[in-house]
Amino acid sequence: MKRFEYTVTAPQGIHGRPAAELVKLAKQYQSTVMLQCGERRCDVKQLIKLMLAAVKQGETVCITVSGMDEEACAAALEKAMQQDF
Repeated sequence: MKRFEYTVTAPQGIHGRPAAELVKLAKQYQSTVMLQCGERRCDVKQLIKLMLAAVKQGETVCITVSGMDEEACAAALEKAMQQDF
């Protein structure tokens, strides 16, 4: 299992377009990808659930990746979040 934390810096938080890109990226891997922000927890591969998490600017999320390709998946997600969020 790989885990990393990221504090959202984008003024809009995790909203429509970037959330869709994150889902698209996560779906390229077989691993399970979960996002937790406070008490909210969701599967990153499900756009509606990710949007319902309503992650705002300044909130810290914890991304947990587990599966056969967890190393590559976690690295790609962390890079994408640093660029878009």
